[in-house]
Amino acid sequence: MAITVRIPSALRSLTGGADEVAAEGATIGALIDHVDASHPGLKDRLCDDKGVRRHVNIYANEEDIRFLDGLETSVADGDVIEIVPAIAGGSGGA
Repeated sequence: MAITVRIPSALRSLTGGADEVAAEGATIGALIDHVDASHPGLKDRLCDDKGVRRHVNIYANEEDIRFLDGLETSVADGDVIEIVPAIAGGSGGA
């Protein structure tokens, strides 16, 4: 059994249109490296030299990894990882 990584529509061009990919790794960081090996460019969209980009939220089993151990958050077979880009918008006037 592998770990399921749910891919947002904005990044599906990197996964050949797949909305989910299976991956392996002991931590979120290792998982991202594993997915990036099969789908180059994904890591660059998710991470910078400081860690997870500010406009990207990653959830491990519905828990925001920023409140866990960040990229060092442990994962196990059967876990579900969701990548959610932060969305801003709306009008400035009422």
